[in-house]
Amino acid sequence: MTPAERAAKAAAAMWATDMASKWAGMELVEVDEARAVLELTIAQHHCNGHGICHGGVTFMLADSAFAFACNSRNRSTVAQTNAITFVTPGRLGDRLRAEAREVSLTGRSGLYDVTIANQSGQTIAEFRGCSRAIGGTLFDED
Repeated sequence: MTPAERAAKAAAAMWATDMASKWAGMELVEVDEARAVLELTIAQHHCNGHGICHGGVTFMLADSAFAFACNSRNRSTVAQTNAITFVTPGRLGDRLRAEAREVSLTGRSGLYDVTIANQSGQTIAEFRGCSRAIGGTLFDED
């Protein structure tokens, strides 16, 4: 199995039971080893009292992209720590794209950066996540 095939199979296994990302309206757009892209169109129910995208929604999109990237090798992996910097607000109707990429993987610990941008390519937020492999796999490999 190639790394890309493994990543696709791991993503399919995760997506099948990821009710939170689907509930929020996210779409899994791309996945490869150490990389994932998710998108979300900001709807009215994603907006806060300022009329902009709630920071928790932006964080959730980044965190989901991070999860698909760090599980792409079929090793069950979870978040250890995450941080986000909001650059500019997402607005109603914006199409947000979260691109996650691996920066480093040493043993069971990984470091990932996620850039969230709108449909014009304007950066909305930058996210950094540290992962920890916990043992187990998402699917059985023969």
